[in-house]
Amino acid sequence: MRMSMEQTTHFGYSTVNLEEKAGLVQSLFSDVAVSYDLMNDVMSFGVHRIWKDALINWVKPQKGQAFLDLAGGTGDIAFRISKATLGKQKDITVCDLTPAMLLEGKKRAEKTIDLGQISWVAGDAMDLPFATNSFDVVTMAFGLRNVAVQDKAIEEIYRVLRPGGRFFCLEFSKVVLPLLDKAYDAFSFRVIPLMGQMIANDRTSYQYLVESIRQFPDQETLSKMFLSQGFDRSSYQNLSGGIAAIHQGIKI
Repeated sequence: MRMSMEQTTHFGYSTVNLEEKAGLVQSLFSDVAVSYDLMNDVMSFGVHRIWKDALINWVKPQKGQAFLDLAGGTGDIAFRISKATLGKQKDITVCDLTPAMLLEGKKRAEKTIDLGQISWVAGDAMDLPFATNSFDVVTMAFGLRNVAVQDKAIEEIYRVLRPGGRFFCLEFSKVVLPLLDKAYDAFSFRVIPLMGQMIANDRTSYQYLVESIRQFPDQETLSKMFLSQGFDRSSYQNLSGGIAAIHQGIKI
């Protein structure tokens, strides 16, 4: 599959050179790494935990499978996979662009589970440092919209999956309920950046968060992107009226 030839991309509502976005994203998440988990709870009133549990329920992790969690730096999804397999799953890899996020994940792992169960790897979703046909399941929660060329990341995920492997993407999406849509927009633009300023002393990063959600493809568009990058099947499930959605792609 070909990589987009566009020389610019969006960073929130700003336009940046394509090669700049990864550095901007890495800098942003380095700044918010320490407060990232707390802000997730505050911004979503804890609902992000329900969404992540829904993701794991769809994945149905099995012992003996090889898991890759992309953009999973602080470990939320990897820990859930381990818990779902009663802590007996030994092949879980977390890959994140930002070392500071991985460091927070390692700190959490030392307090909760055997660190030997999870591998922590710094890497770019557009150029994954893994061999072809390495994993049975790839998960990615709230990370795809931060990738400069999303098609390229999906292509790479397809490459590292084994035949029969599945990709699950949990991401903010397009609200499908009109009244909720208006309320969600008002909350997002008026409240979330203010929360970022008050709790993390970082309004800019959370303004980017809100803007990046609005720039992300809707459910149908993302589903078609999966198919265009090689996946044989693609489906999705809306969560909370479409505020978020879980997408699945299957490599046959």
